[in-house]
Amino acid sequence: MFTGIVEEVGTVREIRKGQTSSFIEIQAKTVLSDVHIGDSIAVNGVCLTVTEFSADSFRADVMNETLNRSSLGSLRSGSHVNLERAMPANGRFGGHIVSGHIDGTGVITDIRRDGISVWYTIGTTAAVMRYIVEKGSVAIDGISLTVAKVTDSSFSVSIIPHTAEQTVLSYKKTGDTVNLENDIIGKYVEKLMNPQNSPKEPNGITMEFLAKNGF
Repeated sequence: MFTGIVEEVGTVREIRKGQTSSFIEIQAKTVLSDVHIGDSIAVNGVCLTVTEFSADSFRADVMNETLNRSSLGSLRSGSHVNLERAMPANGRFGGHIVSGHIDGTGVITDIRRDGISVWYTIGTTAAVMRYIVEKGSVAIDGISLTVAKVTDSSFSVSIIPHTAEQTVLSYKKTGDTVNLENDIIGKYVEKLMNPQNSPKEPNGITMEFLAKNGF
């Protein structure tokens, strides 16, 4: 589990794509201070497993499915990426619950300065927008952010200078694709409120239950 508080911005040293799988090597510093083989590191919000590491970089395997369904597929040598290690049991919960399993991607449709802050507007699919609520949480490229405005097909966040400086948002421009992860609490609540949609045995009153009991 992650919290969406980016620890550092790394640089893609190499990315090699094969027919069925690929690997990515990322130059980093902070996240390598206590790294082990098998550790989880969120790369632009995507949870990846460390398979090799050196004094200044780590390597992770990436399935083509992940490349195709996230913005990782557009990375190139020299690209900047947000990095966050999995949250330790005794760590501070600075952001919100982030699983590292993205729900989809969005496109930056507008970047606007407002005093010291910068507004980013993200257009995305109805499936992602379903769980976007004003003043709620969303992870954009693994960054825990608060939704400031919502429309039918987009949402906006307002970024303070520190967030922009410490993440890849400072490199983003209109038209760029970003990874999006909805707040998992909303998805769990929806599932619990609609047990009839579960593929397993349904709970609550159903037409079959009523028929069996004489109604």
